Amino acid sequence: MLKKFFTVRKILTLLLLLSMAYAGYSIYYKIKYWGFSFAPKKMTDVWTIEAHISFEPTGEPIKVSLAVPSETEEFKILEENIVAPDYKMKRVKNGTSRVVLTAPAQDKPQDIYYRLMLFDNRDAKGKIYAPVPPAPEKPFWDEQTQSAAKQFLKDAAKQTGDLPQQIIKLLNQNPPHPLTATLLPMKKTQKNMAALITSLLAEKGVPTRIARGVKLEENKKSFTPDLMVEAYINGKWRIYDIKTAQKGIPENFVIFQRGGSSLLDVMGGQNSSVLFSALKSVSSSFGLAGQRAKIANQKSLFDYSIYNLPLAQQNTLKWFSIFPLAILIIVLMRNVVGWQTMGTFTPMLLSMSLVKTGLIPGLVCFTIIIAIGLLMRFVLSKFNLLLVPRISAVVIFVIIVMQALTILGYQFKIDIGSSAVFFPIIITAWIIERASITWEEDGPVNAGREVFFSLLVALITYFVVSNEYIRHIMFAFNELNLVILFIVMLLGTYTGYRLTELKRFSPLAKG
Repeated sequence: MLKKFFTVRKILTLLLLLSMAYAGYSIYYKIKYWGFSFAPKKMTDVWTIEAHISFEPTGEPIKVSLAVPSETEEFKILEENIVAPDYKMKRVKNGTSRVVLTAPAQDKPQDIYYRLMLFDNRDAKGKIYAPVPPAPEKPFWDEQTQSAAKQFLKDAAKQTGDLPQQIIKLLNQNPPHPLTATLLPMKKTQKNMAALITSLLAEKGVPTRIARGVKLEENKKSFTPDLMVEAYINGKWRIYDIKTAQKGIPENFVIFQRGGSSLLDVMGGQNSSVLFSALKSVSSSFGLAGQRAKIANQKSLFDYSIYNLPLAQQNTLKWFSIFPLAILIIVLMRNVVGWQTMGTFTPMLLSMSLVKTGLIPGLVCFTIIIAIGLLMRFVLSKFNLLLVPRISAVVIFVIIVMQALTILGYQFKIDIGSSAVFFPIIITAWIIERASITWEEDGPVNAGREVFFSLLVALITYFVVSNEYIRHIMFAFNELNLVILFIVMLLGTYTGYRLTELKRFSPLAKG
């Protein structure tokens, strides 16, 4: 028998470890692919970017090509659409991702709107993979510019950071470096700066390319894309801000185009321009989970999860997901601590009632009902009624008390009365009956102790299940209920002393 006992414990321990491993992997999976978080009400920024393309037709068939972000880059695409009547659209990918629009010849000024909804892709942030580029061609400069460039590179080496950062810092130095005026025009632009940086890096044999993108700022309208420089260093493309020399993709920066291809090409039109605007909204992590799963090719698994159910059913299952944790608390209190409660799961039901009523109104209401109910029970004991009629009478009396409290609460604008309706009537009547029987058989001290410990365990359970973080975690990562299951079963093999028994039997242990 002893051998069998230890075998059962080992099996349960193994199952517990396996369930913990499964829960750990499942939590990692949901965070990585579905965007779940341990924080409740986690919100994700959703950006709407609008590119306004305008040009004047020349009377020829029109072809518009716009570089757009790729789904595999720094942001995940939620939705995209084109507002361009009479245009046909297709998406092509040849090194960079582009949207191509075609239409017959037009005679009026054209306005095309490309809208993109995206949210941050934390997994791919700053990871830019590409094949090894060929060595760059040396820039063709006249003798004076060549000499100035070489001296500028020597002076740049005194700056901190890697080579691109050294060059950018020296170009933005205040007061300006003496050679800056030789290498750049008086009214320098982002395009001039980017071209010079790529030329200086090419002089050193470093492959470079231009990146165009937009900085996402809320309610920002009618702005042109920013230029950044990417340099291939130590086997990776690294991006640099040409204004600050900061390395890495800035926060909320979306790259629309990389490399030598232009941001916008228009055939059959002239005086073309593209202006951007951005608008931020927020969405919950649960709301975007389906889209994240679809992007990660995990949509079928998400479809068969509880998070794909209607919200009304999800809200119901939220409470079911917290029940196992409440049960674990009661098992610990009874089997490990040794507190005797009125019934096994009565404290759990009481704690759920307190969540609905509120702590203070619920406690006051519970105390009033139990006190009046016990008084009624003692009155009924004088009539020597049978068990079932007696309990039924107590239930009816409890209902009457609840009605009275509700009426009084409404008249005096007190929430205590309206809270009474949330208490389980049968459970409350059963507590009254159990307390009165214990009072008669074991005395008032033992009856009071059971009521006290039942309420104490209910309070402990209440503070756990009413915590918003705990409720969220148990619902979002409901695999933890499997871990709780095997912990409860493992506690079922415990036959040692309860904590309350240590003091009781301490004289025997000393002897």
